[in-house]
Order: sequence, then C-alpha cells, then structure tokens
Amino acid sequence: MNDGPPPPRANPHLAGHEEAEQTLLQAYNSGRLPHAWLITGPAGIGKATLAFRFVRFVLAQAHGEGGLFAAAQEKADSLAVEASDPVFQRVASGGHADLKCVEREQDPKTGKMRTEIVADQVRGIGHFLGLTAAEGGWRVVVIDSGDEMNRHAANAALKVLEEPPAKSLLLVVSHNPGRLLPTIRSRCRRLALKPLADGTVAELVARYRPDTGDADLLARLACGSVGRALSLAGEGGLALYRDLMGLLETLPDLDTGALHGLGDRAAKSEAAFHTLSDLLRGWLGRLIIFAADGELERADADAGEAALMERLSSGGLEPWLEVWEKVNRLLARADNLDRKQVVLNVFFTMESALRS
Repeated sequence: MNDGPPPPRANPHLAGHEEAEQTLLQAYNSGRLPHAWLITGPAGIGKATLAFRFVRFVLAQAHGEGGLFAAAQEKADSLAVEASDPVFQRVASGGHADLKCVEREQDPKTGKMRTEIVADQVRGIGHFLGLTAAEGGWRVVVIDSGDEMNRHAANAALKVLEEPPAKSLLLVVSHNPGRLLPTIRSRCRRLALKPLADGTVAELVARYRPDTGDADLLARLACGSVGRALSLAGEGGLALYRDLMGLLETLPDLDTGALHGLGDRAAKSEAAFHTLSDLLRGWLGRLIIFAADGELERADADAGEAALMERLSSGGLEPWLEVWEKVNRLLARADNLDRKQVVLNVFFTMESALRS
C-alpha cells in the first residue's frame, strides 16, 4: 500500500499549480529574479512541493554555464528536474551544499519536536547566503513554514531580507501570511497558490492512497487540500463523516444512543476528536453558506447533504451564526474539558437552536 506522497524535497510531481510554476520560470528567465519569495495558500496544497521544485531548477542551472546554460534557458518550459539528476538526489537527501532548509526541529534538551522555529535556526541564514556557491550558481534557503517562526526568529529573517547577498534566494512558505511581520511580507515577492480543484485532489488521493474507497468524497471534505484529504484517509475521516451525517439527520430529535457512541469514540482517541472537530467546523461552514445564499459550493455534488441543509436552515441564517460561535468556543476549550462532554454539548447546542 502507498502511504502517501514523498516529502516535498523529494517529490517530483506537482499538480494544479501550472500558472504559479510559469510565474517562477518567467522570473528566472527574465534575469531579474527577486531574491525573496513568499509562497502562500492553505495548508496541504503543494506550496513546499513547488518551492523545492524551484530550488532544484535553480540549483541545476549551475551545471550549464555558458552556451549550454543559454540553450537550457531557451528550452525550459517547466521547472521539472529529472529524479535521476544528481541535483535532485542531493536536494532530496538534504546533501546539497548550496541549500539550507529551516523548519521546526527537535529540542536537544527535551528530545521533543519544538512548536516553533527559533532564532538560532535563522541567525545563520545571512552568513550562509553570503558564501560563494559551492557549485558555482545560487545559494538558496527555504523556510517551511514562516508562520512557525517566533518573534526573535522573524526579526532575524528580516535582517537577511534587508541586505540580501548577490545570487541568493530565500523562499518562505506560509499557510497564514497574516501572522508574518508586515516588513517581511513587503520585502518578498508574493506568490499566492489557490486550493486545488476537487478532481485534482481526488486523482492525487487515488495515486497515493488507492485503498481509501471514496477519493471523491475525501476531495470534497478536504476543500482543495490533498494533504488534508490524505490525513482524513489515514485518520478514519470517512467513517467519522458518515457517522456525523447520520447523527445530523436525526436533528432536531437527536438519536442519543448514536450521539453517546460518537462521543465515546472522541473520548478514546485525541486524533478522532480533532478529526471530528474539523469535520464539524467544515459542515457548519457549508451550512452557513447555504443558509445565506442557497448554494453549497464544494458540497453541491452531495444531494443528501444538500437536502439536509435545506431542512435545517429553514429557520434562517441567524440561529446558525449563533451556533457557529458557541460550537467554536466549545471546541477551543476542549483541551481543558472532557472530550465526550464537548461532543454532547455541541449537538445539544444545535438541537436547542432548532427547537427555539
């Protein structure tokens, strides 16, 4: 069984971002490549995969200086570098001398993964980029993700952006650019990636997890993120979604036996609770959209869900906006509460809204 895609640094495939790829390629071929790029978009759509695809392309050009280099530029119509290429292999293994990757690491004191990127990881970037390239081309740094830099790390990155060395390239991956310093955003060329089409997500799920059984449903639930779709597949998300929908169908007269069963599953597994929480938020978001304008966007292919939402939203939008606020408060406090009771209270909140 295929357990998923290779990590971004070793993934030769990119799907659904052809326009962004051409933007990077044209910027390189123009001879005026911006020294810093901010690659943004929802988590799990391929931002880091695109970043490393560009890294390999840029580093591979060092082997074609002179006439061969010019010819390669004229012919290049994508950023693809063959997996058999030595540059691809060194990037994939983390052994390329002109590439530095900054991401969360283990804390040597605790042995646990840090929750953020710390300043010590970033301070050496300026020195690294200022060195002469070992292979005669560019020096490249990838920060994945920039959102995870703490304040001190972000300030250290800003110093690099203020005085970038020649032939240096900094790629910052960001799921939520609003969390970055405004000065970091202003000094980077922004490349915004869009969520993937459902058909693209379904194709990728079928490639990486052919055992899932319903790639189309996973694609709809993942809202354009193949990473989220694969996580749902691995976390039993399809079974949880079907149980969730079955329970929602009983509103406003909740099936208490089914509710307690779902609550027990959430209580036994933190992963199941978080998956259920995400599915609930997604469903409520789609319901609010439906209540506002009668359309379901990504859920419109599911006739059963559409019929359920039409029935539940007959009382208008306002009650569901209140439910949204209350449910999100409950889920946000879940770490300090009994998980089963949180699930019960979420459904009692919806039941109460429909009965009032």
